[in-house]
Formats: sequence, C-alpha cells, structure tokens
Amino acid sequence: MASVLVVEDDQFVRSALIRHLTEAAHTVRSVGTALEALREVAHFRFDVVILDLGLPDLDGSEALKMLRGITDVPVIIATARDDETEIVRLLNDGADDYLTKPFSVEHLSARMAAVLRRARSSAGEPAPSPEIRVGGLAIDPLRRQAVLDGVRLDLTRREFDLLAFLAGRPGVVVARKELLAEVWQQSYGDDQTIDVHLSWLRRKLGETAARPRYLHTLRGVGVKLEPPAQSGAAGAEPSR
Repeated sequence: MASVLVVEDDQFVRSALIRHLTEAAHTVRSVGTALEALREVAHFRFDVVILDLGLPDLDGSEALKMLRGITDVPVIIATARDDETEIVRLLNDGADDYLTKPFSVEHLSARMAAVLRRARSSAGEPAPSPEIRVGGLAIDPLRRQAVLDGVRLDLTRREFDLLAFLAGRPGVVVARKELLAEVWQQSYGDDQTIDVHLSWLRRKLGETAARPRYLHTLRGVGVKLEPPAQSGAAGAEPSR
C-alpha cells in the first residue's frame, strides 16, 4: 500500500487512475495542475507521483524540475509523447520511469511496484561502504558525491546509482539484466533505459562509446567500469 499523488488534468483519465489505485489499496490524492502538485508535495508525504506532461498551467517537464527542487519522491511520467529526445531529457531531469499513453492498469501496477520496491530498498539498506576509488574517479556513497580528477560531477540520482554500482565492481562485466535488477530494481525492462543513462554518464565522464575511458560496453554481454590504461598504478595520471 502506498500514498500516491496523481497529477492529471483529463478528468476521465484521472478518475480511472484514482479508481484503479484505490482498488489496489493505495491512498490517493489527485490534482489537475502543476501548481497544485507543488503545493501537495510541500504539505504531504507521498511514496510516488504519477505526473502527466500536458498540464494546463505548466508543462509537465517544467513541473518535474520544480518537483525535484523540493522533493526526491519517485516520479513516474505518464505521457502521450514518445519522442526519444524528450524521454532522454525527462530521465535526465529526474524522472524515475515513464509510461506512454495509452497504457494498461497492469502495466502501471508493474512500474509502480518496481519504483516503490527500489525506493524502499534504498531506504532500508545498510549504510553504504566508504569511498570507492577507480583511477581518477572517487565515489562517496555516504554523501552521494562523485569526483573525477578533482572535479565534482553533477549527476542525477540514477546516474550516481549506476556509476557507484559499476565502480564497486571494477573490471567486472555486468549484464544488462543485472543492472536492471540491481540499479532499477526491475526484473524486466527496455534496454533503452540503460543506454540513455550510460550515454549521459559517459558525457559527464568526458568520453564517448567510440572512445571510452572508464565505461566499456561489450556488445551482447554487458558493461564494465575500469580505470584508463595508464591510471592503474597508484599516483598515475588518467590517460587522455
């Protein structure tokens, strides 16, 4: 059972979501505008927000940025838009997942369960281990900070989780299925989600898929993180 905020201006869709979520024993509050959503999260604690993009007062993507400024509550985007560039931007701006309309209640339930499981697992897990160092990368799980060659990286929550998970297994090839299970807490999913986050993470690490420094993709196998060739020894400078 979870506390859910539905942000949807279409009354028919809104009513259907409220009915389905209530029948599933969730506690539901609903609003039809972005400003109402911001007021709700400022005054009430929610476990997950379902956010429509086509709101009358403010585009949902802008509402997402404002929500991220005041809360880290998991947000599932519900949208009729399927443009890959926009989906990438939404994930990078802090969305935890997205659903393209129309979607079934079963699909929504599965996505919600995965997001809630991930959030609760993070809240109940033991204290993270001390700082992780891989080449010029220094990752502090306690402060959720990552530094590359002395410069702090501006990472989204999911980018940090992905980087920290791979850095904790330097040189080990991690299958995409394992990344979905351990980082996204999902037993299934679209590889595009991983590709999007890897692409943005590479950009922030100053590399590309064609010219990797830390993140190496083995086609059909998985992904591994390891230091540049010349940074394996203590005190050595990272290559390139």
